[in-house]
Amino acid sequence: MPKKIPMRQCVACREKKEKYELARIVRTPDGKVLYDARGKVSGRGAYICKDIKCLEKAVKSKALSRALECDVPDEAFEELRRQFEEQKEGQDAEQ
Repeated sequence: MPKKIPMRQCVACREKKEKYELARIVRTPDGKVLYDARGKVSGRGAYICKDIKCLEKAVKSKALSRALECDVPDEAFEELRRQFEEQKEGQDAEQ
């Protein structure tokens, strides 16, 4: 029997995808908001497409704030945006 693949929903576009196709954003117990590349950081998590447009939509519509149950500071948003851009550049270099 094949192994079941976990599915998650993007908080911005509401599209369901495989867990590993989405980025996990975490609010840690001490209140920091960060990108969890490995999916192991403890805290409240929300999944979002690995696309800057979805990140911007999630912040603009406050979907990310609702999912994490806290206000996402602008500094955290800028850090997430930078990490998404770096990840995209890394994928483009591989292709």
